[in-house]
Amino acid sequence: MSSKIEKAFSGPALRLSNYLDKLPKIHNVYFIASISTIAGLMFGFDISSMSAFIGSDPYIQYFNNPGADMQGFITSSMSLGSFFGALSSSFVSEPFGRRLSLIICSWLWMIGAAVQSSAQNRAQLIIGRIISGFGVGFGSSVAPIYGAEISPRKRRGTINGFFQFSVTLGIMIMFYIGFGVGQINGVASFRIGWAIQIVPGLLLFIGCFFIPESPRWLAKQGRWEQAEQIVANIQSSGNHEDDDVKVEIAEIKEQLLIDEAAKSVGYATLFRKKYIVRTFTAMSSQVWQQMTGMNVMMYYIVYIFQMAGYSGNANLVASSIQYVLNVVCTIPALLLFDKVGRRPLLIGGALMMMCWQFGLAGTLGARSVPWPDSGNESVNIRIPENDKTASNGAIACCYLFVCSFASTWGVGIWVYCSEVWGDNRISQRGNALSTSANWILNFAIAMYTPAGFKNISWRTYIIYGVMCLCMAIHVYFGFPETRGKRLEEIGQMWDEKVPAWRSASWQPSIPIVDETELARKLSIEHKEEGLMGEDTNSDRGVKDIESNSV
Repeated sequence: MSSKIEKAFSGPALRLSNYLDKLPKIHNVYFIASISTIAGLMFGFDISSMSAFIGSDPYIQYFNNPGADMQGFITSSMSLGSFFGALSSSFVSEPFGRRLSLIICSWLWMIGAAVQSSAQNRAQLIIGRIISGFGVGFGSSVAPIYGAEISPRKRRGTINGFFQFSVTLGIMIMFYIGFGVGQINGVASFRIGWAIQIVPGLLLFIGCFFIPESPRWLAKQGRWEQAEQIVANIQSSGNHEDDDVKVEIAEIKEQLLIDEAAKSVGYATLFRKKYIVRTFTAMSSQVWQQMTGMNVMMYYIVYIFQMAGYSGNANLVASSIQYVLNVVCTIPALLLFDKVGRRPLLIGGALMMMCWQFGLAGTLGARSVPWPDSGNESVNIRIPENDKTASNGAIACCYLFVCSFASTWGVGIWVYCSEVWGDNRISQRGNALSTSANWILNFAIAMYTPAGFKNISWRTYIIYGVMCLCMAIHVYFGFPETRGKRLEEIGQMWDEKVPAWRSASWQPSIPIVDETELARKLSIEHKEEGLMGEDTNSDRGVKDIESNSV
């Protein structure tokens, strides 16, 4: 089906790509990343666009004091839109290119922000958030792919890390915007805050006219000359004879051969005997990330701090510190996973988060008192104002939890899910499936957390603490170590059923061809074929790969 769509729209895709290429392009990879990862910034904006306002009087009064279930749906509607946006993004990004997908992302985001800022009732607000979420779903699927395809292979890890960093930065920026406009009396406070969300969408839209198309997408369309020119401009200021450029072009050719072999791979393939365990591992890792309770801290931090005895500006200032910590602690995570390894950080992070969740539950359970007249049915307990020790302890548990998550499961699970498959042929489908599991759990948690606060109050945190313990156990017994291993080696580990706790010291029983040597062979072959090649040469390239693969 997808191949038929690509053939039907290949002509319009090329014409649209040519139109976007009329303006001069900036080929600095960090500029390109700063534009494409605005999609992540928008994701962060939407996460905290509610948290700064849900406890304010203008919001509560204008939307008729939404109950726990209604507020849960208002908040989670963004994730619902993102779920469908992520699933549908490939129908645009494959035939039309990455840049057009990012432009669509920006338009959906701006339309959604406009609908939200002019909302006259709950229904309009929910529709606006679904539209914005659809755009975020597009961006969260396309931007990381575009970053991986456009960046030099030696800087690919850093560039890929920009997306998650942009998400955390967007959360912090939007919360401070909400705090600032929250000083305005009346409905203008949340209307201005939501309208400001149009700005990153506009920046992404304009920026897409100044960044190049993905060379891998161009190569897939048969536009090898343009693809090679973009690679040369990004990596060596236009020098086509640079070794890195030759290796990159060879790698693109190798990936296209793999993609050709992957055309017969469907979602059903992921559940065959050979792949079902790694499919379960990848999907469960995304589910566990949501079950840590991190999005409870992001979406409903104002509720949590109200329970801890904070109100008004004191609540918002204390909440904002958490967002700063989230940004700061994301940075070292990019380095720690390559230095320490995946398993130790995931297990350690889960155990630390468990401690802080139990600590928060214990503090609220022991020191809080009923608060029936809070004005919000989701917040029915509160630590007395004269018990500052307990209040500070509860806030400290929140801060330490966020630090533990951001430096371990926040960035790490996305890195792990991109590696764990051990087979490029199934990784694209596998990542789409595991990411959809993340989004649907995101929706469920955002939807039902207010009801959880209403019915079991502080005991909600015990549930997340238990989940953190379960995920630590699962990682120990079921998550093999992927640090420093090539995809072929990871595939061997799965095939040989190596116990996860022995995977760090495991060595492959079948020799793996050196990656540089394989790239050099493909580079020479590519040069001899004049980039386009004949069918016989293409067949030879496939055989070369197969003979050097496990």
